[in-house]
Amino acid sequence: MSNRIRSTNLLLLPGMMCDAGLWQDQVAEFEGDHQLFHGDISQDADVATIAAKVLQTAPSSFALAGLSMGGIIAMEMWRQAPGRIERLALLDTNFRADTEDRRNLRDRQIAQVRRGELGAILKDELKPNYLAACHRHNHSLLDEVLYMGMCLGEDVFERQSIALRDRPDSSATLATIGCPTLVLCGEEDSLCPPELHREIADRIPGAALAIIPECGHLSTMEQPRAVNNALRAWLTQ
Repeated sequence: MSNRIRSTNLLLLPGMMCDAGLWQDQVAEFEGDHQLFHGDISQDADVATIAAKVLQTAPSSFALAGLSMGGIIAMEMWRQAPGRIERLALLDTNFRADTEDRRNLRDRQIAQVRRGELGAILKDELKPNYLAACHRHNHSLLDEVLYMGMCLGEDVFERQSIALRDRPDSSATLATIGCPTLVLCGEEDSLCPPELHREIADRIPGAALAIIPECGHLSTMEQPRAVNNALRAWLTQ
């Protein structure tokens, strides 16, 4: 089989408190083969509304890749417009609704951010959980993650937290996905662990599963070469 990438539109969705910088290595890898688009998931506090607005500005058909919150929005986009999505990549994400404990944690974090503590939340609670052990002292990578979050700011944190807190469960959606699908996560992703992704892959007919070693939640930044190889295989499937 040829490994030449099919020329297609490729729409990328970032995670919570991340922007297009999350995909910088993938843009460098694939921009010669694709017209790339970045979805804005920062302006609303409801998953369905975010997905609908991304669809409004997206091309008529496209390959769709989303990481973490981006994957959650991608599943909602499939629910709203399955005929427009040619292939789907779900990275380091979660198909389940928030647990009560997780909802309570989000409410506490929102209250802290309203008191001006966004920087502390990003440094003390989000960043330590994002990365694999081998990357937790990579100050350049940590600074990039912090910079994205601080640039997006307090209002985006609150909106995205509410959207994630109140999101629907996507269990029933997975079995309806009928396009070539990649399910990928870091082996050390503590937020959305490998066993969760194995379940996602088992629920999607014909899905490919990739577990990336020495990698946490931000797989596109932590292990870009391995992620790019998996994306290339997905795009040529």
